[in-house]
Amino acid sequence: MGWTCQYDFQGYCKLLKVPCVPGIKGCIINKGATAIFSTGSYEEDKKQSEQKSEEIDFSELAKRS
Repeated sequence: MGWTCQYDFQGYCKLLKVPCVPGIKGCIINKGATAIFSTGSYEEDKKQSEQKSEEIDFSELAKRS
């Protein structure tokens, strides 16, 4: 599955008026917080996916805030 940003024009972000870097501050892709960017390497992506699937201790996160 692929997706293209409506503000990307040949590598330039028309919304932020800077070169397009998916996920930078102000990028519309950040709003969903579920976007996953590929490194281009299946093995590296798989390794990152496994690291993110670890359990999150929400009580610990709440204490830090």
